[in-house]
Amino acid sequence: MIDFSLTEEQVQLQELARRFAKEEIIPKAAHHDQTGEFPREIVKKAWDIGLMNTHVPAEYGGAGLGVLDGCIITEEFAYGCTGIATAMEANGLAAAPVIVAGNEEQKKEFLGRLTREPLFAAYCVTEPGAGSDVVGIRTSAKRVGGDYVINGEKMWITNASVANWYFLLAYTDASAKHRGMSGFIVPRETSGVTVGKKEKNLGQRASDTRGITFEDVKIPAAYLLGKEGDGFKIAMSAFDHTRPTVSSGAVGLARRAMDEAIKYATERSTFGQPIARYQAVSFMIADMAKDVEAARLLVWQAAWAIDNGRRNTKLASFAKAFAADVAMRVATDAVQVFGGYGYSQEYPVEKLMRDAKIYQIYEGTSQIQRLIIAKEIFDRPAR
Repeated sequence: MIDFSLTEEQVQLQELARRFAKEEIIPKAAHHDQTGEFPREIVKKAWDIGLMNTHVPAEYGGAGLGVLDGCIITEEFAYGCTGIATAMEANGLAAAPVIVAGNEEQKKEFLGRLTREPLFAAYCVTEPGAGSDVVGIRTSAKRVGGDYVINGEKMWITNASVANWYFLLAYTDASAKHRGMSGFIVPRETSGVTVGKKEKNLGQRASDTRGITFEDVKIPAAYLLGKEGDGFKIAMSAFDHTRPTVSSGAVGLARRAMDEAIKYATERSTFGQPIARYQAVSFMIADMAKDVEAARLLVWQAAWAIDNGRRNTKLASFAKAFAADVAMRVATDAVQVFGGYGYSQEYPVEKLMRDAKIYQIYEGTSQIQRLIIAKEIFDRPAR
């Protein structure tokens, strides 16, 4: 039996997140876009009402909700502002490796930090010379007695300066390539951690994106996730949990751009009638509607699969690649519907177009998603 309906609890969750976006995010989105100010007050309110860290198991203070539940929330937040939504989503990506591979002590300490207080965490994998090519990272972790000493640089790290702790990927044996990578938890207050300047990005400017330098950073061996050599597998498995949620953010942005285009097309008149009456415009909006719906279905399928214990790597890449492209296309077409006004900062679609582009880049570029999909097709044929 196939059922595309949400449960009563999920509908209530959706309504709560939608109301929060309308009342708390949308009125302040332009301010945070223009100033780049981190939306700490907004995030604190979301934490207060239980809309943060929903993925953390109940035994560590979280709501213990599934990935699909997280997607429902994130779509609504992203409808309001994807920069603010990303600031909140970053906790999910950082916590995923701990949820997937952490031992009981690590989960209690570091997941507990996020649920006891409105704190943040960050996922540190990308480096100045290694983005999609994760094997190209150069950060190292050397065992010294009962500690590890970490040296290296990370780049484009979301929530870098506000994070309480980091998930970090480093080589413990560079000669073993990806099998020589290990994952660590690094508390922000550790000596030798230096956070760089806030990057001035094209879009999603509310997100705190920076570089981080780790210079002779000493952490206890107890902060190693799993065992040495497990890092790449842990880091990549986290994406099976987080890519559906990120993809739902792209759906939320596309839905907002479509709604703005519909509203403008019904209000704007030329030659004596609303421009929505012209086929050239109405067909663009029809394409928006079908693509938004298709993207959401892919997202929900990928989320449903991981929630039900099924391998969802290919499905997650389907969702990420398609939803990212839809967000960019719909936002661009929304600007076109607005015409000259769409190119002005006075109207919301200009920001939506800038914010959309990053979905084709972060959490694995659209090209990387296609590589994953092709590998799944040819190396893991369906049985």
